[in-house]
Amino acid sequence: MTAFAIILLILLGLLLLLIEFAVIPGVTIAGIGGFILLGISVFIAFSEYGTGIGFLTLTFVLIASPLLIYYFFKSKSGKKMMLETFVDGKVESVDNSKVKVGDTGKTIGRLAPSGKVKVNGEIVEAQSTGAYVDHNTEIKVLKMLTNKIIVEPVKK
Repeated sequence: MTAFAIILLILLGLLLLLIEFAVIPGVTIAGIGGFILLGISVFIAFSEYGTGIGFLTLTFVLIASPLLIYYFFKSKSGKKMMLETFVDGKVESVDNSKVKVGDTGKTIGRLAPSGKVKVNGEIVEAQSTGAYVDHNTEIKVLKMLTNKIIVEPVKK
């Protein structure tokens, strides 16, 4: 019965450590509980079976714990839980051949202070000089940036 208890404590401890690293990262009850269960299993192995089995259990726990975590995060399931190191999105840029400083257009929505405008048939992200610009207002391009243009309402 004691050998079964030791194996059960090791498995529960490893499970709690896996939950700690995969589901609820940080120092939580699961991680602390996992270390406590692994420690208790080693203690029971030493006290019930002597130093030979005790050191064998300790070695198994010290090798199995990192390997379990390593192989879990290398698996398909583990990779789904990790953040990707690359971003595949891109910033929409303004076509400089179609939109130039001094061109006029109309707002598609309200610029508060940024939004979409239509200039020379192109719909681009725009930012006003600070004031709110209402929908369907005529605007003039003041400045070109990589991903947006700076506009102001045309004075009538």
